Amino acid sequence: MQTVTAVAHRGDPYRFRENTLASLRSALGRGADAVEIDVRLTRDGVPVLLHDETLRRLWQVDRPLGALSAEELRGLTGGGVPTLAQALAATGDSRVMVDLCGPVGRRTVERTLDVIRQSGARDRVYYSAGAEAMLAVRAADPAAEIALTWTTLAPPRPALLAAVRPRWLNYRFPLVDRELAARVHRDGCLLSVWTPDTRRSISRLLELGVDSITTNRIDVLHALRSRPEPGRTPLP
Repeated sequence: MQTVTAVAHRGDPYRFRENTLASLRSALGRGADAVEIDVRLTRDGVPVLLHDETLRRLWQVDRPLGALSAEELRGLTGGGVPTLAQALAATGDSRVMVDLCGPVGRRTVERTLDVIRQSGARDRVYYSAGAEAMLAVRAADPAAEIALTWTTLAPPRPALLAAVRPRWLNYRFPLVDRELAARVHRDGCLLSVWTPDTRRSISRLLELGVDSITTNRIDVLHALRSRPEPGRTPLP
């Protein structure tokens, strides 16, 4: 039976507002193996779940997150934007992919890793972002599990792979074909893709043998990934 790791993109955003506790719980209840969350810092250094730089799109508040304290954020959203600590508590023992959004400096990495350590979640959290952010994570935690996001067909340089030591290479799904999948596996990495949402695109990726799919439609992926195909087993 073919099984890939099913990762819920920002939770279950077709049913609940993305990056909220309700969205994360819904995704896990509908078959996700892991949830992907976007993490940024408030002005006072609290890691919270928000993809955008501002609250405008999701919360109809035209304020940048970086200008708000955690207390101000709670007031403006009615507590709707969870802290990373709250999200880790809400996801129980499930896997969590932490996507570090925007420019990621040492402060962001340190605050994020501190919360993960304090929450006792190091063994179930892995990190996703571009090279600069993942180099910072690797420097802060030599044992971190990393999904290096890569956005071009040109492969990462061997020196970069040696420095980051990713377990996963994380590609936008339209870039992935059979040749790329084979190359990633030859290089000793697992192949993660984001974010196909149609049955056709998800089915194509399953046929190519990707190892993980991050999607907004966790219900579709969960239904499709059990199609019989010998020789594949779920990842831990």
